[in-house]
Amino acid sequence: MLKYYKKLIFILIFFLAAPSIAGELFPKKGWTDKPDPLASTEAVVGGEISVFAGQYPKSLNYYLDNNVLSAEIFGAMYETLLTINPVTLDYEPGLAEKWLLSDDKRNFTFYMDKGARWSDGRPVTAHDVKWTYDTIMDPKNLTGPHKLDMERFEPPVVIDEYTICFTAREVHWKNLGIAGGFHILCKHAFEGKDFNRVNFEFPVVSGLYRLGKMDEGIYISLERRSDWWNITARRFRGTGNFQTIMFKFFAERENAFEAFKKGMIDLFPIYTARIWINETKGENFAANRIIKQKIYNYHPVGFQGFAMNMRKPPFDDVRVRKAMAFLLDRRKMNSALMYSQYFLHRSYFEDLYTKENPCPNTLVPFDKEKAGNLLRQAGWAVNPKTGFLEKNGKRFSFRFLSRSSSSEKFLAIFAEDLKDIGIELVIDKKDWAAWARDMDEYNYQMTWAAWSSGVFKDPESMWLSKEADRKGGNNITGFKNLEVDNLIEKQKEIFDVNERNKIYRKIDQIVYNAAPYVLLWNINYTRLLYWNKFGTPDIVLSKYGSESSANAYWWLDEDSRDDLYDALKNKLYLPPKNPSIYFDEIFDGL
Repeated sequence: MLKYYKKLIFILIFFLAAPSIAGELFPKKGWTDKPDPLASTEAVVGGEISVFAGQYPKSLNYYLDNNVLSAEIFGAMYETLLTINPVTLDYEPGLAEKWLLSDDKRNFTFYMDKGARWSDGRPVTAHDVKWTYDTIMDPKNLTGPHKLDMERFEPPVVIDEYTICFTAREVHWKNLGIAGGFHILCKHAFEGKDFNRVNFEFPVVSGLYRLGKMDEGIYISLERRSDWWNITARRFRGTGNFQTIMFKFFAERENAFEAFKKGMIDLFPIYTARIWINETKGENFAANRIIKQKIYNYHPVGFQGFAMNMRKPPFDDVRVRKAMAFLLDRRKMNSALMYSQYFLHRSYFEDLYTKENPCPNTLVPFDKEKAGNLLRQAGWAVNPKTGFLEKNGKRFSFRFLSRSSSSEKFLAIFAEDLKDIGIELVIDKKDWAAWARDMDEYNYQMTWAAWSSGVFKDPESMWLSKEADRKGGNNITGFKNLEVDNLIEKQKEIFDVNERNKIYRKIDQIVYNAAPYVLLWNINYTRLLYWNKFGTPDIVLSKYGSESSANAYWWLDEDSRDDLYDALKNKLYLPPKNPSIYFDEIFDGL
């Protein structure tokens, strides 16, 4: 009788504590595990691909180092509760086999796939999910950018070993993607360790890949796991084909390109117009041993610019920031240094504007007279003895925090034009790790920053006022604006992406007028070079993917590899490939 009484008390407490989970169950009835329509049925498993990965990272822990490389490597090792269909962008099962969305859109209950296993054979459970959430939210852990998303929720409730429920503090269109989209870590592997020191050792993983060999500063490899728990799923066939993915590191991109031409790197995206136009010539290119292609797909267009730290002088004055934009001769740089290959930015959300919704922002011209007027209004005057602008007895001199020598030719032009008007630019060049440390602490005045974008825009981490004070965040300029805060608040409960995009266009115009960046330039396609030894889908890259989607969809074609080696040895030509790939012309949607 006592045992029964205790059981009743437990049930009562559970239902009092646990959130309501009445609602709609997903995936909806009729969903089946279908092959990825982007993957090739000819793909085979094996071999290696070697790619350039920039400078050696300070960490592979994506929760500590919020960058593209760490995200890719981390995402190959650790899975999320939900996955996303690569064509429709609908949510599909991941570590969770099903999920329940409450009628009020605030409670999200995930039912773990009981077949999910860590690489040591132990099951992935709701306790791992809970531990990962708690680790991200722990104040002592340097997981700042990820706290923003996780703090949308109350601490999740573990209902049982394989069921967990998240309750959102407020309705937000992102909530399901956040609760179901963060990478789940292994509790029994990391519990009790200083998470801030978990950088390069990940002994237990759940994903298709694990860390392989590493040589600090030289390379990091991922090795495909033949014992991955979900390896037989139909939707993953033809993906994750390489046995080894080798990420190679060089301090300078030019050195990496030389290594590529020698065959030390297999795949090399080109970000520099000069290289694309002038240095993709020679025997190996002419003989199609190296393939040169432009890939037009739906990869979102981000933005890049010279970020200015608005937290401190001189860039705390909008007139000074706007003057900087007038002093950058973008047209000259695009023409003289980049062969007019780029479009010039006039927006922070370029791909939200169409013929139906044209961009109202004007293209900032190079105009020293307008810049001078703004600087005079801001209180800067030329000292006739020195020729430099001064204010309150202090010379207008600032440091440009740089991490790449490739930027120096642009900065040289900028510096000369600044000097003509009485401003001194000093280049403060550091390696990537040192640059990242300074950026985490916002210890800079101006720097070159390039930002990727998502299919679904999210202005919160970069433009919300409170994020300006969070160390290691994305609001690197310290931007604060009450109207933008209110618009960000408004968009949270809007589930129609087109309605949200209307709000983002308003935000864009406000940010544009505040000039936190000197906007630069961009392209709307991917420039790709690779040695002709791989099999690829007809679309080459995924619908929304960048060059990194090659790691998921390509494979080593042994016949092509042998043909390449024979062509190199005997000076032979290989069949050409289409120089331009347009996703919509190839993919039929089936």
